[in-house]
Amino acid sequence: MDKKKVILRLAGITQSFIVKDCVEDAVDGVSFEVYDREFLVILGPGHCGKTVLMNMIAGLEKPVSGKIYLNNEELLGSDKRIGMVFQTLNLMPWRTVMANVEFGLEVAGMPKARRRQVAQKYIDLVGLQGFEKAYPNELSGGMKQRVGIARAYSNNPEILLMDEPFGQLDAQTRYAMQEEVLRIWDKEKRTVIFVTNNIEEAVFLADRIILLSNGPGKVKEIYDLAKLSRPRNTTSTEFLQIRTEISNNTDLAL
Repeated sequence: MDKKKVILRLAGITQSFIVKDCVEDAVDGVSFEVYDREFLVILGPGHCGKTVLMNMIAGLEKPVSGKIYLNNEELLGSDKRIGMVFQTLNLMPWRTVMANVEFGLEVAGMPKARRRQVAQKYIDLVGLQGFEKAYPNELSGGMKQRVGIARAYSNNPEILLMDEPFGQLDAQTRYAMQEEVLRIWDKEKRTVIFVTNNIEEAVFLADRIILLSNGPGKVKEIYDLAKLSRPRNTTSTEFLQIRTEISNNTDLAL
């Protein structure tokens, strides 16, 4: 990335919850920057606060301390410039693919003809042409994820949050979706923040990796993967070296 423009900044973010009458920190003093149009991966073990961080960026939770800035303005709640794809998609089973993708536009009051045009653009982008009238129970897991991605992009976010979106997919579908999400990112040129606990997935996808420690989550290391050319070769010496380096710095398995 030639010129790095900071689009999002987390400054000293701490979040705590009460568990069995005790206060436990989920994340502790997390600070990092996110650059415009980059693919940033947040990597860490279970229960290290990855999802908590995503929820705070999305405005679903408020930090106990610290601040989040979008384009140098403090975020004080949910913001339409930030979209999210969850691991559990919560597609509406009574709505078709088209109706699910255009739901946010419908809520926003966009005229039917225009929202149908926008939704169709993203249905085409994620490769679901011909499935516009299908219902979620007629789709595979990977196809449902494509609907979720199309729905998020149709709302025109500047930043797309993806919280372990492939965690429930089988290995073959997961690899296919990794390539698919990179293709869409390359075409759309939006900022993506992607959460995973899979080292190989992180190295395959990321421009940079924010490695979190075991809970409470703290920034343990930041890896710049600019030296790894795209598309990534998972068997190349460079790929295996960075994968091993990260593995040696965390409890996560390869």
